[in-house]
Amino acid sequence: MRPVDLAREHALSAQAVRNYEEAGALPVAARSAAGHRRYTERHACALRAFLALRRAIGHAPALEIMRAVGREDLDAALTGVDRAHDRLLRDRATLAVVEQTIGELETHREGRLGRGTRVLGIGVLAGRLGVSPATLRHWEAEGLISAVREQGSGHRRYPPQQAYDAELVHLLRRGGHRLADIRIVLGQMHGLGEPTSLRAALDVSRDRITARGLALLEASAELSSHLRAEQAGPLAWGGD
Repeated sequence: MRPVDLAREHALSAQAVRNYEEAGALPVAARSAAGHRRYTERHACALRAFLALRRAIGHAPALEIMRAVGREDLDAALTGVDRAHDRLLRDRATLAVVEQTIGELETHREGRLGRGTRVLGIGVLAGRLGVSPATLRHWEAEGLISAVREQGSGHRRYPPQQAYDAELVHLLRRGGHRLADIRIVLGQMHGLGEPTSLRAALDVSRDRITARGLALLEASAELSSHLRAEQAGPLAWGGD
């Protein structure tokens, strides 16, 4: 097969196929007497695996896996796949924590703190949450919450958004979550928006994670097919 023959299946250019070969995503092609590349079904199988991996986990990780296959380092290739599954699992866990937190917030929406409009001092906020002022200062030092300082006195003041973040941290800490995990969850929630719109946003996030999971399954199947083909008749990978 010519480069254009491989490219046609995936709506690629022939140059893209040559570039993937030079990058190590495909085995080195044999050359005709005139110097033209000649590909086989195994090259086509490698291209399917690489493109499926790229859709699932991105260009750089996919290329790393294919290069590992090329140098016959199966452990490194499978480790790359394991990392992709681990990232997906962590994203699912983060989503679950956010969903749990939203449920708790909705339950406590009319509780002690809620979504108020007052600027609170550190003592007032600590009292409402049932924690010490030192705990709030520690959360601030960890980058979980922030405070504004009064001019002159330097006393901490917490506007509504910062007080709300403190409530989130408090709920998550009560649930046994680590500070490092809470930092990730807060970033996720800030990106999603107000609690009233979070349910719809979480549905979108869940759909994206599901799509990534299905894409990773497809990529794993294509990679498995490619590995079986290589075991049946190894090609010369790499080269000068």
